Amino acid sequence: MRTPGAHSLGHAPGSLLFARAADTIADADLIGRDQRLRYLTMFRAQFAADEVQLQDVQAIQAGLLPHQTDSAERVLLQRLPECLAMYRQFDRGDRERIRWLMEVLPNGMEMDLTRFPGSSAKDLTALERPEELDRYTYYVAGCVGEFWTRMVCAHRRAMAHWDVDRMSAIGVRFGKGLQLTNIVKDLARDLHNGRCYVPTQWLDEVGLKPVDLLRPESLPTFRPILLRMIKQAVEHLDQGWMYAMALPRLEIRQRLACMWPILLAGETLKRVAAAPDLLDPAVNVKAPRSVVYRVMALTTFTGACGYVGTAYWGRLRKQIC
Repeated sequence: MRTPGAHSLGHAPGSLLFARAADTIADADLIGRDQRLRYLTMFRAQFAADEVQLQDVQAIQAGLLPHQTDSAERVLLQRLPECLAMYRQFDRGDRERIRWLMEVLPNGMEMDLTRFPGSSAKDLTALERPEELDRYTYYVAGCVGEFWTRMVCAHRRAMAHWDVDRMSAIGVRFGKGLQLTNIVKDLARDLHNGRCYVPTQWLDEVGLKPVDLLRPESLPTFRPILLRMIKQAVEHLDQGWMYAMALPRLEIRQRLACMWPILLAGETLKRVAAAPDLLDPAVNVKAPRSVVYRVMALTTFTGACGYVGTAYWGRLRKQIC
């Protein structure tokens, strides 16, 4: 068994393949929703079983491979039996952590498939309460922050002193902030695909219905709710920045892996807050490649320096809200 001082992240990178496989199943649009839900259930069950349930894996492959055009996802599906067999060779602690992740993470995928029954604007369905939005962001991203924290604490000597429960809770906030950023950035596209993640309870406050958000001219009325969501994302990302700065200075790769998504999320939120055409699905609001390169260069060349990164994040916050 690996010790907390091992210079690795255990099998955390491999676990992301399992998350990718679950996402591939959920996103197989050419297959009916009920069938995708069935395949997700079969896939999740693999992590609780003592042995690979080969018949179920073959059923998933037979259902998805004929419709899979993405070469990487096709290879992943083809090699699922090998991946699952390898999982059973992991040490007990890593298996338990991965099994927990694969029990929680697909809940968000199932929520997408059941809560939003259609796939176009005419089938538009919305979440009702802020609690549903919070639960969704936990399922699809917050739980990943929690999982990654527990993996890091188990395998990196430098983080062995961390309060695992406290840092896991901060990791959850980190993940939620990134997911909320994705939600506001992709708002128009999701609406036209039948999904409104903005709770109707909030829309009621400004006299809007989900269908009203299909009209770009509704943006001024919607803006107070949009700014609320952006503020919430920034508050979560503040916790994410605290998480990044808690990583030891010599853990440069780990710090960069946290700093980059936070700073790029901030750059995106700045543009979302200012976008006059956010509700137009033809418009893609995101940080340009030049900004991505600037963020990566600044943080890399300064060795993930906390002072430099914190100053950058502080300026971004003022520009966002």
